[in-house]
Amino acid sequence: MSEHSNSPRYGFLIDASYCIDCRSCMVACSVENNVPMDSTRIWIKETGITGTFPDLKRYTVPYHCMHCKDPSCVSACTVGALQRNEDGIVSYDRDICIGCRYCIYACPFGVPNYEWNERFPLVVKCDMCISRLGEGEQPACAATCPTGAILFGKYEEVVAEAHKRINENPDKYVNHVYGEEENGGTATMYISPVPFEELGFPVAEITSPAYSNRLVTEGTPMVAGAMLVGLSGAYLTIKHLKEDAERERLEAEQEQSTLAAGEEK
Repeated sequence: MSEHSNSPRYGFLIDASYCIDCRSCMVACSVENNVPMDSTRIWIKETGITGTFPDLKRYTVPYHCMHCKDPSCVSACTVGALQRNEDGIVSYDRDICIGCRYCIYACPFGVPNYEWNERFPLVVKCDMCISRLGEGEQPACAATCPTGAILFGKYEEVVAEAHKRINENPDKYVNHVYGEEENGGTATMYISPVPFEELGFPVAEITSPAYSNRLVTEGTPMVAGAMLVGLSGAYLTIKHLKEDAERERLEAEQEQSTLAAGEEK
């Protein structure tokens, strides 16, 4: 089976109704990755203030890499810096990255960030704290969240929990698990009391553009090679034509010189 068709091993369920905007997840991410708060792999999306006084509400939700089943970023990366492993985690190797930013343009969720303030900027994105998983620990954001807004576990169990909460509380949640089908399906899923558009979530297509991206990125070397061969052939043809013309010119001049010398005699 292709790795792109496999369901992920792990999954996130992020519940906007539980988030209290404490930003503990961002602090944990900052500490785990040893980066400043403005370079964390997770950030907060929020609605405006809704309702009428005194019943006013504002919803927030943590947001990070969706870890797509068929990632657009992976298909767009020309050097293989982004890969989807057998667990479904989309990882990033900064030692390979050339900073082309194709992944940023390809991602329908606007996830990969760029280190614009760095001298040699590269991409920043969540890798599901893969090193912590290897030690039997949960991702830092999920382990730190004080309200349980970030639930981490096996993919199938997370999907089941999302539908369970919606079915048991139809008046509380929008009847949609965001990420279950978007962009071909993702390992990070959301449920919310308000429409996801109000939280600033992009409206992603159900199918992933990764296949089209692969046609371009994988076909580029072949196209470039074919162009190189074609241009080389054209160059050699023109070169030979010029050499033939130059040889004919020299032969004509030599013949004229011979005739002129004969006339003088």
